[in-house]
Amino acid sequence: MKTFRILTLALAWLLLPAAALADGEEIVVENALLRLTLGADGAARSLICKATGEECLAPGVRVPFCSITQYRPYDNENFLMFPAKPRLFPSNRIERRGDELYVEFQDTYDIAVIEMRVTDSYVGFTLRRIDYRLEEVGLKRKTEIDEFALMQLPVRDREHFGEWLNVCWDDRTAVAVVGTHPATRIDAFAGDGYRNMYAGTDFQVQLTDAGAALVVAGRDDFLDRIDRLERDFGLPLGVESRRHEAYRYSYYELRDVTTANIDEHIAYALQGGFRSMVVYYMDFASSCGHFLWRDEFPGGLEDLKVITAKIRAAGLIPGFHIHYSKVSKSDPYLCGGVPDPRLNGVRELILREPLGTADTEIVVEGNPDGCHLEEDRRLLQIGDELISYEGYTTTPPYRFTGCRRGEFGSAPAAHPRGTHFRLLDVDTWPDFIRIDQRTTLQDEIAERLGTLYREAGFRFVYFDGAEDVPMPYWYNVSRSQSVVYDRLTPAPIFSEGALKSHYGWHILSRGNAFDLFRPEQIRQGLKRYTLRCARRIADDFTSVDFGWTDYLAPDSTTVGMQPDMYEYVCGKALAWDAPVSLVGKIDQIRKHPRTADNLEVMRWWEEAKLNDVFDARQRERLRDPDSEFLLLKGAKGEFELYSCRQIVADGERPVRAFLFERGGRSCIVYWHVSGSGEVRLDAGGHAVRLTDTKGRRVGFSRQGGVCILPAAGRLIVESDMPADELVRRFRAGARLEKTN
Repeated sequence: MKTFRILTLALAWLLLPAAALADGEEIVVENALLRLTLGADGAARSLICKATGEECLAPGVRVPFCSITQYRPYDNENFLMFPAKPRLFPSNRIERRGDELYVEFQDTYDIAVIEMRVTDSYVGFTLRRIDYRLEEVGLKRKTEIDEFALMQLPVRDREHFGEWLNVCWDDRTAVAVVGTHPATRIDAFAGDGYRNMYAGTDFQVQLTDAGAALVVAGRDDFLDRIDRLERDFGLPLGVESRRHEAYRYSYYELRDVTTANIDEHIAYALQGGFRSMVVYYMDFASSCGHFLWRDEFPGGLEDLKVITAKIRAAGLIPGFHIHYSKVSKSDPYLCGGVPDPRLNGVRELILREPLGTADTEIVVEGNPDGCHLEEDRRLLQIGDELISYEGYTTTPPYRFTGCRRGEFGSAPAAHPRGTHFRLLDVDTWPDFIRIDQRTTLQDEIAERLGTLYREAGFRFVYFDGAEDVPMPYWYNVSRSQSVVYDRLTPAPIFSEGALKSHYGWHILSRGNAFDLFRPEQIRQGLKRYTLRCARRIADDFTSVDFGWTDYLAPDSTTVGMQPDMYEYVCGKALAWDAPVSLVGKIDQIRKHPRTADNLEVMRWWEEAKLNDVFDARQRERLRDPDSEFLLLKGAKGEFELYSCRQIVADGERPVRAFLFERGGRSCIVYWHVSGSGEVRLDAGGHAVRLTDTKGRRVGFSRQGGVCILPAAGRLIVESDMPADELVRRFRAGARLEKTN
């Protein structure tokens, strides 16, 4: 249905009858910040921002303020008249009675009653009921409504459009249509110079008692109005979270953490300048669902509390990385002998022939084409039995073949002809089964997560696997998060997640992390995804997580994560005032010869970001995806920012090196990728100076006119020779070798 919605809602104004285009009595709805004028003919005529005096609607564009969608005509005379396809019925009359709007529609007998809530910060609209007029013409009955457009406004384009929050804004004015209830569907459809900003409801979720708010304000005042709306409607406080001091903090994500190694992890996190630390549930739980304790946590919750207490004692904020909308195949919900009936099914099937306890083929009604054929996703649930299959036929008689009975500890059973059964919703990460969001299973899992969060003292959350919910996605993505969020006490300082839907703006106050990029593709990955996301999500007054940044030591397959890579990631994060997340693989951290340098890079960029060292002009320079920068500290500890370029290619070892200019002299910062060695620099009679990254002199030996420079951790060679000459001589003396 979504394709139909996009086409019809974007062009709905074309459906207005000619009579509706005539002038009529105007309805004015206003507060201290806006004046909305509706025509009695059912369309919005004007929207004025009082702070700036601007008209916010596109000139000459008429869109019905409300509309009804039926997936086929339901009225007796209408389905005799119109074809069997979705049809939109636009509003053609609006009447105001106090704080209610009474809306009528073309070719229907419905009257929508919309309650208005007018405050100084917003105007709220909530669909309270839909009345129906029975007329003495033909055989009439109250007809179904599949979707209801509660508010449609053709808002003219501005410099920025935040698709997630649904806001058009520039330096002067912001206009937003924001849901005030989880069951409100929010969208915007592009027109020529405008966007049709839409709020509506859906019978599959909830048709009435859901609503939206119109917010129009000056740019600098806008988030204050959203904050007021959140508080009035009892929404998660997304604005307050975005304004929290810790919102900008980067985090160190633990891997393979135990009570025995948490102190070492913390030491590394502090070296990297991190102020928050995340525990991944997979480190302590053997399954998702019941969250049974791993053998490495013999004390269960008490062991976890030891870890989080040490995190807090180190001055770090503990966070919790969870899966929450699915269960592990190893969890009792699936493998306890009787699979839980609240697991989600994606296809209903019917036995055409009886199924015996030893049968390995299942004959079914209807073509099973489209059922999963990916490895480990082929799983059927028939009553209390789980059955996997190898394949199926797509010509009659239709049947599943190569069936293995009684999977995951269930008991093979006989099933009579006509039995309804289902294909389970096995996750694309096939260790998991997704859950039916219409059931209480999500609540049960949320209760367990709430207990872990509260007892362990976590203060922020990463909602991983947010995409792993059934349709409708616009609702279930944030609905599943909301069920968990409401059980987290105290409320998280901030949250991140893997997928966003409109209501989730209030829950996920920081944008998602991206999955790990290999060291050799780290810049390409950030350019293609993270930096694009940062620019996009900034339009929603939100920052993206510049992570997850991997930690890999060099070996025969990779150069490993090197200081310049973290310079690039952290520099771009600072440019967008965003956090960085590091996956702390302790075995890799231990064996990486450049760990101290890597952590120093991250610490300096984090300090510079949190201390607002760079101004807007410098941050704009840093945003350039193709520019490289080096952050150093002067003799007095002051930060120094230099533009640089790589002079040793990624496929060359053992040294990595970048050229920059300082004080009119040519400089190269360099280090050994995987150990130690030397660079034999023929100075050619030029002065050469060697320092560490803090500007302290470092000694080196000479053999005639050749400087024997040590190569291990990061050092800086400085010379009065021209840049190109220094690069040529440095490369000649670095004994470079090609690597695959």
